Amino acid sequence: MEAILSQPWLPVESTDLPSPEWPSLPADDEAELLYLIARRDLHPVFQPIIDFRVQAYIGFEGLIRGPAGSRFQFPDNLFGAARAAGLACELEHACREVTLKAFARLRLPGRLFLNVTPCCLADVRMQEGMARELLPQLGIAPGRVVIELTENQNITRVPDLQALLSIYRGMGFQIAVDDLGEGFSNLRMWSDVRPDFVKIDRYFIDGIADDRMKYHFVRAMQDLAESCSAHLVAEGIEREEDFTTLRDMGIACGQGFFIAVPEPVPSDHPRQSVMTALGRQRVSLSPVGAVGGKPPTAHTLAQYIQPVSAESDNDCVIARFEAEPDIDVLPVVKGLVPVGLITRHAIFDHLARPFWRELYGRKPCSRFMDAAPLIVDQHATVQELGLMLARAEKRYLLDGFIVTDNGAYLGVGSSHDLMALITEMQISAARYANPLTQLPGNVPINEHIDRLLEARAGFAACYADIDNFKPYNDTYGYRRGDDVIQLLGRILREMAEPRLDFVGHVGGDDFVLLFQSCDWEARCQAIVRRFAECISGLVNPEDGAQGGYLAENRKGELVFHPLPSLSIGVLRVEPGHYDSHREVAAAASVAKKQAKKQGGGTVFVERRRPAGAEAAGQYLC
Repeated sequence: MEAILSQPWLPVESTDLPSPEWPSLPADDEAELLYLIARRDLHPVFQPIIDFRVQAYIGFEGLIRGPAGSRFQFPDNLFGAARAAGLACELEHACREVTLKAFARLRLPGRLFLNVTPCCLADVRMQEGMARELLPQLGIAPGRVVIELTENQNITRVPDLQALLSIYRGMGFQIAVDDLGEGFSNLRMWSDVRPDFVKIDRYFIDGIADDRMKYHFVRAMQDLAESCSAHLVAEGIEREEDFTTLRDMGIACGQGFFIAVPEPVPSDHPRQSVMTALGRQRVSLSPVGAVGGKPPTAHTLAQYIQPVSAESDNDCVIARFEAEPDIDVLPVVKGLVPVGLITRHAIFDHLARPFWRELYGRKPCSRFMDAAPLIVDQHATVQELGLMLARAEKRYLLDGFIVTDNGAYLGVGSSHDLMALITEMQISAARYANPLTQLPGNVPINEHIDRLLEARAGFAACYADIDNFKPYNDTYGYRRGDDVIQLLGRILREMAEPRLDFVGHVGGDDFVLLFQSCDWEARCQAIVRRFAECISGLVNPEDGAQGGYLAENRKGELVFHPLPSLSIGVLRVEPGHYDSHREVAAAASVAKKQAKKQGGGTVFVERRRPAGAEAAGQYLC
């Protein structure tokens, strides 16, 4: 390993595109650059990164500005000049130092995303000076630092890069890859590095609400991220529409001017306009509980434990644990905002050391708290919580999580209670699933419709029915009939957006889709076409060639029956037009009958509003 650390870390030039060549720097500019590096005349600013699921900041990216009004004020000029002068690593080292010191001085919560070029990973000032000397001095645990790889060129000696990163991971650091989508090298970097965080290039984020191609690109990135347990961070969010679209897609985190601009002293919680955008109702598709059809949330699991102030001393914390043997954690707050968590086992582990209480008993407890606990908003669903814990560090499974209300402390939840609730919900959901397709049956369908109505969320209620199914079942047998029903169930699942659209099986050959997707009508047409394409594989070749078969009707007469087809009746449900699932089901059934009257393979959309309904604005999208 020493051989690896002693080698220069050089990016390799692409065979297709030359690497950028920086002009030589004038002597006076080089002297000015050396002067500001020596004096640390560098000014860190911090831009927050929000977690859409928990509605709170998970950390901040540290950025650098040069002296105000100078030619080096902006980072492009500053780092470009450093490369030209051969001072890139010297500048980067100075930037890391001032950024870490400012982060510690401001006592910012969560993680610090620290930009590092791969060529500086082997620098002794990075591994020794920062990791083993500066961080302990500042009281920042390595687990709170995310090394954000920013170099966009191809890298030589990939195994050596992986070996270096394994050293940092062994110390507790996490890894992020920047600007995913900017080039093929980023995808290769993702595959080679297996980062904890991946930042999507702002090109794919800007305008995603209106650009279907960008939407599908980001969806593909999301699928990749889920397969390797990486968290996606959408960079460059500047519009509320894009912010809302990314939230509804299920992207983990976001960063951009709409959320907050980089500032020397940033707020440690989102502003009201961001919280309002986060809070706009989106009905999730999680399995529902038994109480009123509402999905359990973090609020359900929150147990109020009297917090301690960040200024409280360790003697106070020890006294609390001794007086309350039933509690295993103590939340630490600054005002109303949670900033850390102290666990019983951690504090008593310190207490067991010789003279620890004499030395640190009167010191602030914030020095020994976990400054990066798992903090979730009270509205986060239990499925979102379960996914977060599954992807988080193992310590969170033991420590639990803090629950907040608009950023203010509300209570503490335990992983044990969360797992028990999820198990109970899964058992309940299985009880009401259709045994043939495993899709939700009547009870979950009705509960989900009521949830949508209560949330005043516009949606399309679609009733799908197979035409000419009974003759097919009589001719080919119930086993082949089951194959057709399972085929339709698979098609409906494939065509629905997993995070927005609900698919249910009423029974027999009747299915219900509750679309929140904007393109619900195109999806219905695609379902009908797909079913028609697939049904030919479930009939004899001669029947498929002639488009049907001879079979007895109910009167015992031999007649020609067309191949099974699909009819879908669609009811547009606007806020305030219907009061219960019964009304929606009745109206959707009427729409289905209209579809079947028009012949096989038809989508009928009921565009009339119910009598007495007032205009409620544009439906869905």
